[in-house]
Amino acid sequence: MAKQYAHIPEHWARFITEQKIFFVATATCDSRVNVSPKGLDSLRILDPNRVAWLNLTGSGNESAAHVQSDARMTLMFCAFSGDPVILRLYGTARAVHHTDPDWPVLAALFPPLPGARQIFDVAIDLVQTSCGFGVPYFDFVGDRPDLRIWTEKKGEEGVRRYWHERNAVSLDGIETGIAAKNRS
Repeated sequence: MAKQYAHIPEHWARFITEQKIFFVATATCDSRVNVSPKGLDSLRILDPNRVAWLNLTGSGNESAAHVQSDARMTLMFCAFSGDPVILRLYGTARAVHHTDPDWPVLAALFPPLPGARQIFDVAIDLVQTSCGFGVPYFDFVGDRPDLRIWTEKKGEEGVRRYWHERNAVSLDGIETGIAAKNRS
């Protein structure tokens, strides 16, 4: 049975920090809904109503495009071992880029990961748990090295070119501002 909370209770905070993968969903009122898996050491609980996640370079940049006009964001965590549970964090997000004053403080919370392009600072207004009876068991084997290898091979300037060429516009033609917001 689903339970709702106005904040992240301590026992669910422990559950969140133990997960190796989470999913992020965003959309504008007239865009496609985007759902992306996130991994590595890229999520921090800042307080019971606030989380931050470090977004790394990928083939798209939908979340950054969406939150500019519709800040709604949902993060979902699934138990792939132990008791079956699905936990969702509902809230509003803002993207923090390299040139923003908050970047140094938030970036210091994460290990240096190559290809970091923005941090999403999410204000949580609802936490909901539900059964995960249909979620299969999976064993965590390890993090994939592919993103690190790819970004190191491209180099910092190559990654910035990639942002301009491949991350500047969403699937629906929404500008992300990634290139301008991450000049250093």
